[in-house]
Amino acid sequence: MHALDALLAREQFGIKLGLDAMRRLCAALGHPERRCTVVHVAGTNGKGSVTAMTARGLAAAGLRTGRYTSPHLIDLAERIAIDDRAIDSDALAHAVSRVLAVETRERDAGRIGAPMTFFELCTAAAFVAFAEAGCDAAVIEVGLGGRFDATNVVTPAITAITNIAMDHMAHLGTTIHAIAFEKAGIIKPGVPVVAGAMPADARATIAGVALAAGSPVVDARERVRLLDEGRDTAGRTRVVVEGERASYGAVTLGLRGAHQVSNAAVAVALLEGLVPTHDIAPHAVRSALSETRWPGRLDMHALPSGAHVLLDAAHNGDGARALAGYLAEIGWNDATCVLGVMRDKDAGEMIDALAPHVSSFIATQASTTRAREADDLAALVRERCDVAARVVTDVADALDAGIASTARVVVCGSIYLLGDVLPLLGRRGAWPA
Repeated sequence: MHALDALLAREQFGIKLGLDAMRRLCAALGHPERRCTVVHVAGTNGKGSVTAMTARGLAAAGLRTGRYTSPHLIDLAERIAIDDRAIDSDALAHAVSRVLAVETRERDAGRIGAPMTFFELCTAAAFVAFAEAGCDAAVIEVGLGGRFDATNVVTPAITAITNIAMDHMAHLGTTIHAIAFEKAGIIKPGVPVVAGAMPADARATIAGVALAAGSPVVDARERVRLLDEGRDTAGRTRVVVEGERASYGAVTLGLRGAHQVSNAAVAVALLEGLVPTHDIAPHAVRSALSETRWPGRLDMHALPSGAHVLLDAAHNGDGARALAGYLAEIGWNDATCVLGVMRDKDAGEMIDALAPHVSSFIATQASTTRAREADDLAALVRERCDVAARVVTDVADALDAGIASTARVVVCGSIYLLGDVLPLLGRRGAWPA
């Protein structure tokens, strides 16, 4: 079996929280996770955006930079990027082959028990790829939670927790305090942690964990000041940025949405936190904010017909509220929403946030067994609001139905749904707007 096929086959093992196997595997690989400066990023929402911005800034500073994120939209290689470019197929296959060979050896020797999961193996492959590419720095996004996440074997130079909201409750707990405690598990003794915008009880929980670890807490809201100066014609926010170490002037954020102002503050605080050990000039910080692109996050596409399709990875209540806020900002109050949600998500909270801002819903199902049935999703829409909802189970047909009904289409609810839609847009001649 090809190495990548063997890796993808491990998805059947689902989620496994715990670090013993990862620690053993990394040791057997020669600790590739220790070969470069690491920035570790956790949070309910925004961690992908912060990871992308921080990695862009490090690369702009001239550092060879790895970026590890999840999940991917279309291609597994998206998860592992070097200097903003997805790893090439040969390097990916080599890293995965090495990890699988070492895991097999360790299991045969009884040093690792049950087969390791897809995410554990993918994370180890990222470490190997970054080490073999000679990366100076790597920005690592947590997959789920933090304390027992497979990425939490790293010894970072600085960490960040972007925000805390109710999500993944089956694994992380049913209160903000419990979820914050799990995210705070990435805090390491003496290592600074940057905290983004979050509820007061979450901030208190993180402060308590940091105090016990002797780790300074950097409040991004206090350390970095961003004055919102409005939107440009593409709906991107222009801000004046004042950091602790430098003034960066006026910058137009590369990522759309008012919520990216908070994410930008976290990224600036992370980059400034690395200045004592790395030469990160102001131009690199400006590049982090203005040049970052992140597919599937308020990602606008134009079609030859003149229609526009907005893709967003909103998959929980907070994400849906941020999306709704952006729709209000740009005056999209008549869009059709193509919605596909996973079974373990609070679809009702998403519907409540989006309903006042769309003219109708089209319920569909992404190509994964985790997807909630479209019939059930449409019934939930009808139960919670007065907005029309119809069922189009096939994603391609749902996209076409949305485009046929209005010149403005929003696709959201799951990153898996976006992974299905992006190739369809390409085949329909769409381009980024």
